Amino acid sequence: MANLLNDDIRKQVSEAFEQLHEPVQILFFGSKEQCEYCDDTLKLVEEVAGLSDNLSVQAFDIEADATVAENYNVSLTPGLVIAALGEDGPIDYGVRYAGIPSGHEFSSLIQDLILVSGRDSGLNEQTRDFLANLKEPVHLQVFVTPTCPYCPRAVILAHQMAMESSLVQAEMVEATEFPDLSNQYHIMGVPDTVINHGKGKMVGAVPEGQLMAEIMKALKN
Repeated sequence: MANLLNDDIRKQVSEAFEQLHEPVQILFFGSKEQCEYCDDTLKLVEEVAGLSDNLSVQAFDIEADATVAENYNVSLTPGLVIAALGEDGPIDYGVRYAGIPSGHEFSSLIQDLILVSGRDSGLNEQTRDFLANLKEPVHLQVFVTPTCPYCPRAVILAHQMAMESSLVQAEMVEATEFPDLSNQYHIMGVPDTVINHGKGKMVGAVPEGQLMAEIMKALKN
């Protein structure tokens, strides 16, 4: 099978990966049942991981490895968890992907790998303080499409928040791969960030403060 990444992209990604400081592991969750993009997603992350000694991939089957999938709260395939890799194994920062990170979302994947490798969210102090004082879990689902140029900003912000707080889990959801979920949350345009399974919603790529305010509102509902 031919490589998914051409030579130019491999060169650009290799140069970007010079910023990788600490090891990162990509946990892939696939399924043999009705998963159109599982094979391509696994091949994509394996090609990406092959461009740096600081990256590795561990592959799981969501049915055969149901306990692992449950531990990482992964229910959609293809699913990815971007984890820091410590001496005792993966360190989960709550960074998730549901669907293949293709098109513009490929840049999200690369940015996330660099972000997790740096072990710092990069958020401003006000946002860090808010997240440090969370008392209950926050679940963010950022619905995207591969052709959306603004979606990576929304995805990265959600993932930064997940990195900052163990109470936050943030998932990119490729809207066209999961139409039932998109219909459930009435996704009409992207990016659309769904907070705590519909208690809050934020359409568009917005600044930290705006998303933080919407999370505050959702937690009161």
